[in-house]
Amino acid sequence: MADDREMRVLDLFAGAGGLTAGMHAASSRFRTVRAVELEPEAAATYQANYGDVVHCGPIQSWLEQEDVPKVDVVVGGPPCQGFSTLGKQDVDDERNVLWRYYAETVRRARPQYFVMENVPAFLKSPQFSVFTEAFAPGGALEHYEFEARVLNAADYGTAQVRKRVVVLGRHKDAPVIAMPTPTHAPEAYRTVRDAFEGGGLQAVPRHAAERDLPPGVIERFDRTMRGVFKASELHIGRSYTDLSLDRFRAIPYGGGRFDLPEELKAPCWRKHRTGSGDVMGRLVWEKPSVTIRTEFFKPEKGRYLHPTQNRAITHFEAARIQGFDDDYKFVGSKTAIARQIGNAVPIPLGQALGREILGAFDA
Repeated sequence: MADDREMRVLDLFAGAGGLTAGMHAASSRFRTVRAVELEPEAAATYQANYGDVVHCGPIQSWLEQEDVPKVDVVVGGPPCQGFSTLGKQDVDDERNVLWRYYAETVRRARPQYFVMENVPAFLKSPQFSVFTEAFAPGGALEHYEFEARVLNAADYGTAQVRKRVVVLGRHKDAPVIAMPTPTHAPEAYRTVRDAFEGGGLQAVPRHAAERDLPPGVIERFDRTMRGVFKASELHIGRSYTDLSLDRFRAIPYGGGRFDLPEELKAPCWRKHRTGSGDVMGRLVWEKPSVTIRTEFFKPEKGRYLHPTQNRAITHFEAARIQGFDDDYKFVGSKTAIARQIGNAVPIPLGQALGREILGAFDA
């Protein structure tokens, strides 16, 4: 007979709550008892969806100020910018060592299981070797063991190709747990069209007529912020220059900057004829999206043009691609909300991990 007891969760580096949303989608038995998030607007988004469980501030301060609650599961994704293959990699970036506070929290919380998410470059970083040493006898996590693997969110029903390292750990006394088995083969990946129109959801409105956030402000964490907005209220566009619009019109379905005539190319594109073809690229209806990053609203940052319209995808469309429910609440400026959406763990991936944990609990 399946166990129906509540599973207490602690969410670190919680962001907008993507991992928590996935866990809750897997089972109502997961209950977040505490979350820690540095950015006030992201913390306010988390609070708007999951209640007054958020500590807004650095994890270091939280560890000094509070007793870590005993929980069944710890989840979180320490900031990964120092490991990222985008831009300059900096082995001395202070964000690289934030996983140490995650590990210390696991040591104090003594969960049966933990989930940590990061970029694939983490596995080849010097910090991963140090992380591994924490599981040796005498290490902070000596009572735990883990498996680390690069997972593609598209394999679990996300309409997006997004590869991330997932570290899945268990206390040595807890039942064995395995990485989730993919639920979607490449030929059955969910597509951009599925995200915008499928799954029983209302179709995304064709045009993004609005340019600004809806009215509304709230007071959270001693700040005045924009919000609270449902994801479905964030189908907002931008004002583009005539040059940008001319470029968009010249890019064919599935094309990118290499398809532009010379007179519409930026000087740097004329000089560099190699490199990413995703810059100023159009998504296509029949495939998953590329990875949704924090600046998806800027076509010059990647393949973020709408498949057929002459604009970048909207916050609402990006949230759909990430798997957020249309009623999910967001707080902050347009830039802050975009950052929250782009940094989130896709909800279907979090759901797959939640199902594995649930199965282990009930074993």
